[in-house]
Amino acid sequence: MVKGVFFKIAQKLVLQPVHRQLRGLTLGTRTAVFDEERRVLLVRHTYAPGWLLPGGGVERGETIHQSAVRELQEEASIQVDEQPELRGICLNDGQFPGDHIAVFVVQKFTQLAWKPSLEISQAQFFPSDQLPAETTGGTRRRIGEILNNRPVAPNW
Repeated sequence: MVKGVFFKIAQKLVLQPVHRQLRGLTLGTRTAVFDEERRVLLVRHTYAPGWLLPGGGVERGETIHQSAVRELQEEASIQVDEQPELRGICLNDGQFPGDHIAVFVVQKFTQLAWKPSLEISQAQFFPSDQLPAETTGGTRRRIGEILNNRPVAPNW
């Protein structure tokens, strides 16, 4: 178990950046999870700064919907009770050339017991008008687009 966790972290820190440079296209997900009070779920990674929407790379053999559901479970112990709604796909060329992010929304879910991991140090709901100062720009823009029922911008 511990060996697998260390491999996953090493993969994200070392192999993932190399893979992104060698591959022409990558696909990931970010999901805006809103609770009944319209608070939004954000996570903090142990290896990158800022608060982000939960998500990650789509793995071989899974759909983007399956990836979104898996990442919510892995990062925030969220069990999805509805099909995630695809709101748009953004090009993330500024951070990773060839990277695309599918943006989803989930409003029906069950929150299971959560604890920090080697990958995620914090997972917390915030009022959408009181996001932490360290919330990334792309995350802020996606939340604003979703809350104001605007299309998701083509670039992250």
